[in-house]
Amino acid sequence: MPIASSQYWNCVHGREKGQAEKDLEGLHTMRTLAGNMAFLMKSIALGKEKYGMPKTEEHVWTHFIMD
Repeated sequence: MPIASSQYWNCVHGREKGQAEKDLEGLHTMRTLAGNMAFLMKSIALGKEKYGMPKTEEHVWTHFIMD
């Protein structure tokens, strides 16, 4: 499963109104996450366009009980 990452916990902190905008590290982390998400989504779209979607199989269910 593709996962977009950043460089630290994906959050911005602030308790009072306007404090979150002052969390420069948190904002930097979120910009990095946004850029990585955009890159990943564009890469997946290009891959679908060029290679199509993988073939799927019908799921085989099992109950793990051996006779």
